[in-house]
Amino acid sequence: MSRKKAARAKKNNIKKQVENAAEVTETAKAQETAGQAATGEIPSPDVQTEAETAESETEVKEAAETVEEAEPKEAEKIEEKAEPEEAEKIEEKAEPEEAEKIEEKAEPKESEKIEEKAEPEAAEKAAPAEEKKAASELTEEEKNRQEEEYKRRFQRHFDELKWLYTEVYGNDSMFAELCDNLHRFYEERNLELKESDRKREENPNWYKQNDMLGMMLYIDNFAGNIKGVEARLDYLEKSNVNYIHLMPFLETPKGRSDGGYAVSDFRKVQENLGTMEDLESLTAACRKKNMNVCMDFVMNHTSEDHEWAKRARQGDGEYMSRYFFYDNDAIPQQYERTVPQVFPTTAPGNFTWLDDIKHYVMTTFYPYQWDLNYKNPRVFNEMMYNFLFFANKGIDVIRIDAVPYIWKELNTDCRNLPRVHTIVRMMRMIGEIVCPGILLLGEVVMEPEKVVPYFGTVEKPECHMLYNVTTMATTWHTVATRDVRLLKRQLDIVNNLPKEYVFLNYLRCHDDIGWGLDYPTLEKEGIHERTHKQYLNDYFRGYTGNSTSRGVLYNEDLVLGDARFCGTTASMCGIEKAGFEEDAQAMERAIQMDVMLHAYMFMQSGIPVLYSGDEMGQVNDYTYKEDPDKIEDSRYIHRGAMRWDLAKNITDSETVEGKLFGRLNQLEEIRKSEKVFVTNANVWTVETWEQGVLCIGRYFEGEKLFGLFNFSEYDKIAWINEIDGSYVDLISGEEIQPAGVHIPPYGFYYLKRQA
Repeated sequence: MSRKKAARAKKNNIKKQVENAAEVTETAKAQETAGQAATGEIPSPDVQTEAETAESETEVKEAAETVEEAEPKEAEKIEEKAEPEEAEKIEEKAEPEEAEKIEEKAEPKESEKIEEKAEPEAAEKAAPAEEKKAASELTEEEKNRQEEEYKRRFQRHFDELKWLYTEVYGNDSMFAELCDNLHRFYEERNLELKESDRKREENPNWYKQNDMLGMMLYIDNFAGNIKGVEARLDYLEKSNVNYIHLMPFLETPKGRSDGGYAVSDFRKVQENLGTMEDLESLTAACRKKNMNVCMDFVMNHTSEDHEWAKRARQGDGEYMSRYFFYDNDAIPQQYERTVPQVFPTTAPGNFTWLDDIKHYVMTTFYPYQWDLNYKNPRVFNEMMYNFLFFANKGIDVIRIDAVPYIWKELNTDCRNLPRVHTIVRMMRMIGEIVCPGILLLGEVVMEPEKVVPYFGTVEKPECHMLYNVTTMATTWHTVATRDVRLLKRQLDIVNNLPKEYVFLNYLRCHDDIGWGLDYPTLEKEGIHERTHKQYLNDYFRGYTGNSTSRGVLYNEDLVLGDARFCGTTASMCGIEKAGFEEDAQAMERAIQMDVMLHAYMFMQSGIPVLYSGDEMGQVNDYTYKEDPDKIEDSRYIHRGAMRWDLAKNITDSETVEGKLFGRLNQLEEIRKSEKVFVTNANVWTVETWEQGVLCIGRYFEGEKLFGLFNFSEYDKIAWINEIDGSYVDLISGEEIQPAGVHIPPYGFYYLKRQA
């Protein structure tokens, strides 16, 4: 197709999108205006209508002119002219006009890139034969129905999406391009995924049910490659897992990957793991088993080996403007005064000097991870295209990595800034337009009450789910102190949040444990932050407190006396030590503690997630010290390869693996069969008058359940007094009245009131 024909086609598509948006019903406008007025985010309807009418009249013209008139030589001009100062202008002034200049002048190459990356032909190649055939045989009626479906979703969000985009970028042509591509991605979405979207739209609480159980896994560690994971789906199904989180699998540079979080190509799978076609095959196989697939979407930065970074390093101003570049340290020093360091010992500072081009570049995490500049609309658009690309590959859950960091402003800490929420809100709307079956999971490492803004509001939601990080750390504090008071307080905070908020709960994950506890509360008990962190790290290494735990420190800061901890759940519970010492009695106690902690996690409000290997008690893997690419990162101690030789024992109740797997399976089956475990049940804690025992209550539609958990190695009595009926322990089937309950070491009960 010639350039002019392509331009005319693009102009017609854009025009169609804008005309569709203009047809929003008066009812929809009234609802949207009411929501906007409530938040005070936008002007009055009259002012907005006037502005949008004027913009709509010029939008098609501007976009068409951008495509038709901008010749390659124009792009070359901007590349020659756009020096580092251009990037600094965007950063320092953040003027919409400046961003428009770069984007309007240098689009031909970029628009061609977008089309090359996601051609309909490429999508057809990846789609299964039956889906391609079905798409080609769509009746005119079905085509019209799909178009109306898209139009309805697009119209519902158009006004707010345009308002927010214009507020941030003030660039109509870039917004028109975004809208045009949203429609294209919808058209490329296969019929099976569109049908799933419809079902999930009809049942928006589909992911809040009591049968949801997740598992995090590294593809290579778990099964070698993506095809291997597909071959192991029966094992995951046997483990009651219906939500699998595939740890980072996109292309990263060897030795500079940060565990997969330094992405060098957002459209390519690591060669040793497989291909995009393999990924699409896996997600299709998972759908047939009603399993959901989650992936990490690294929005904050790219690898220095990414094509954008390479072009920027060559002095290409258009690409430099996608990052934060400075030819002297004046502005970097300004940032350093207010921005905390993520890794002060292993990667100090927030900027890296590139001696080959004599510039600083912002690198919040590691020197080889360059922060993206979301003040540039090209960055936002391209990353949204990547997001939709993966949605169309069948991904169900997008985990937004390091989301609080994605917007940067001078004289701030560059964390949790208001524009972050604007970006996530736009991302949520884009998903609801193109692929409403997708969930957004935010990685926000803060206390539950502080992460709440990332849920958005009922009227303007952002993330569907967030991690319950602080409760995880507080759980291990409770193990080390045998004192449930801080944990009870933490759970009370979570339980008092709106029931619409869904947290993911876990005992261990791929990352280290940072001891970010509620120290103001601990101070009242005479527990001081520095000495307590030291105690926790000593305890879990097995040095003090009658500990049976084993593990290592990560990112130790000898000056501040701070460090994080690494180890698997099983090793932290004593299974590694007991196995090494061949102590059968100690092993039984360690297994009991491990199961108790999982039983407690299942009682929390939200969705439980296992880390691969925890279902059978896999211990620390010290072989990372023999790998030069891993030896400096002690987190690999709990990222060991799946021991399939030991997994064969899960059906043998005489083995450690069989005992753990069987008992966890019982808990999982109970959770699936009892509706009181849904995420929107009423959940609260009960005072036990015993420092080592936690009691959690759950109530839903007339059903009532109490969970009792002994966090100590001693016999305890829970001094509760629930006398509103007879209760049965769901674990043993024994009748136990929840009043003055005796609980053995690391024991627990699920006491359900009988009808």
